[in-house]
Amino acid sequence: MTGASGIVGSWLTRRLVDEGAHVVALVLDADHRSELFVSGTADRVTTVNGRLEDYQDLERAVVVHEVDSVVHLGAQSLVGAAFRAPLLTLEANVRGTYNLLEVCRRHPDLVRRIVIASSDKAYGDLQPPPYSEDMAAAGRHPYDLSKACADLIAQGYASTYGLPVTIARCGNIYGGGDFHWSRVVPGTIRSLLHDERPLLRSDGSPTRDYLHVDDVVDAYLLLCDRSEQADVRGSPFNFGAGRGYSVIEIVDRLRRLAGREDLEPVVLGSARSEIQSQFLDATRAERVLGWRPSIDLETGLSRTVAWYSAYFSR
Repeated sequence: MTGASGIVGSWLTRRLVDEGAHVVALVLDADHRSELFVSGTADRVTTVNGRLEDYQDLERAVVVHEVDSVVHLGAQSLVGAAFRAPLLTLEANVRGTYNLLEVCRRHPDLVRRIVIASSDKAYGDLQPPPYSEDMAAAGRHPYDLSKACADLIAQGYASTYGLPVTIARCGNIYGGGDFHWSRVVPGTIRSLLHDERPLLRSDGSPTRDYLHVDDVVDAYLLLCDRSEQADVRGSPFNFGAGRGYSVIEIVDRLRRLAGREDLEPVVLGSARSEIQSQFLDATRAERVLGWRPSIDLETGLSRTVAWYSAYFSR
């Protein structure tokens, strides 16, 4: 697994090892705040230090440890960082993806299934939501473009070389263990728990599809299990709640759940090239995989506030 110390990777790794799987985690930086380390899961996996941009690091992880299932979550995942350093983002997200797929192509005796993390950002802003899988990947800004490219490369390897690849396009993922404070959910919660007014990079009006990390973990496990099916192999699947919530609505819900409605947000309105509305049609995931989100927004946000409250109290 790449990206094992991120929010999805941490919880997915924990679920896998709890179920008896042997997980090999490619890790660039050991962030000891991560749920991977906080939960002790890191002590139960094989860790390989390496970079997505380095083909030999990826091949070493797969070949030496005889990996049969690859989940590619590793990426430069911050929109703001992508604007500041597009080359860094493209190298990690695009080169990193084709490096990994090439390793898998060259070792079919080992690798039986591959799941690639794409994003709703791959759709860009040229089409009105809800986004369905038959819409083109049309990201235009650095992060969106990098995910669209990785997505298309994965589909190309599946159709050309028959790789057992599937692609997950998720909405905004939230939950405990996300330490990218520029994101609205963890950033707002941290501010509220530290008696500070939350900062909004946008004007508060953009809407997004929010999905709790536990539902995302379920989605990835389903894709792993079904990746060799004819109607799954080589295909992208949307995973989302099917409706959008505005940034200000999310912030207001978090203020109420944290008991800090007295802390009014500071609206900066400084976000660049913000897509106004994004949410996903997950009908295909329900029809083909039997997946649907099980955690509603209120429950998910409540759990997330509780996780950070416990984290900061430590």
